[in-house]
Formats: sequence, C-alpha cells, structure tokens
Amino acid sequence: MIELYHCPSARSFRCLWALEHLRLPYELKLMAFPPRASMPEYLRINPLGTVPALRDGGTLIIESAAALQYLAAKYGPALALTPEEPDYGAFLNWTHYGETSLTVPLALIVRYKLGPEKLPQAVTDYTENFAARLALVETALDGREYLAGERFTIADISVHYALDLAEFLGLGGQFGPNVAAYAARLREMESYAATRRAQKVPRPA
Repeated sequence: MIELYHCPSARSFRCLWALEHLRLPYELKLMAFPPRASMPEYLRINPLGTVPALRDGGTLIIESAAALQYLAAKYGPALALTPEEPDYGAFLNWTHYGETSLTVPLALIVRYKLGPEKLPQAVTDYTENFAARLALVETALDGREYLAGERFTIADISVHYALDLAEFLGLGGQFGPNVAAYAARLREMESYAATRRAQKVPRPA
C-alpha cells in the first residue's frame, strides 16, 4: 500500500489530492509541522525532514511535483498528458511551475513573515516576485478552465496548492479574475473536499 507522510496543508497536500482523486488505497502518516521537530524519527525516512515522503513498495519520493508525476504515470494516466498531445509541454511546465516558480517565493514569505526572523522588506520583495509569476497563470487561463489539455491534471493540482497557500498568506487580492475563478472552481471538486477531510484524521492501515 502507498504510504504518504503528510503535514496538514503543506506541500504534501498535492500528493494527497492526487491519491484522493484517483481513489487509490493509501496509508496516511499525519505529522505536525515541522516534522523534523515533532517527529525526529521521520529523519530516518527523509533526512531532509520535509514533506512529502511518498513510499510505494521500494520507491521513495520526497519532491511533491515528482510524486505527482509518479502517481499519474503509474496509476492515473487521466491526470496526465502524453507526449503526443499538443499541450504536453504546457502540462510539464505547469506541473513544475506550481512548485518552483509559485510556491518557492511563498515559502520565503512564510519564513520571513511568520517565522522568528521577521524581514518586512523580504516579504515585500517576494510578494512582488510572486505577483509577477502569477500573472503568467492569469494569462494562461484566459478562455480556459484548466491549464493543459482542456481537462483536470496534476498540473492543476500543483498550481492550485500555491494558490491556496497564497490565500492563507492574505495574497488573494493578487489574483486576477481568471485565477480567482479557477481557484474557486477547483475547490468545488469532490476530490478537493475529500482531501481536506482526509488530512484531519489519519486513515487506518
């Protein structure tokens, strides 16, 4: 059975959403954030002490976008595009853009706004950086419901997590009309609601 080490609403939310959407059996290892402090034994699984850690038999993945690609390729091809599809490049781009281009500046805002070391100028700089990167999503969604292939894929899961984090940080005002409608639309999906419910209580093995 797939095991997912997860902190509520952390990057591992992406993996949990994919598991719920695909209705795969899994065991959820729910931990308090940050896990390297709340569960030191977790470092034996992921020495970085970060989430996710997704284990499927002998396979262990600790990057959320890579875990999404793994789950889609092995268990849920409907959540991915193939190289033969015209939007395949966009699909790959948005899957990784959600993490590297959108979530990274938000994580730095979390660090310098909510962490012990307060750096207001850094928060301002990274907020501007996020807004510039978000503008590409606004443009990409013009006339589209999803980011690639005219259907819901892991690219949407990846990007939408960043939008959730942005709203948590009070940055929802940065959303243009396309992004705002997209964020609301995906939150209405049953698999999203199931993911929110699932992370509150660990599933039995």
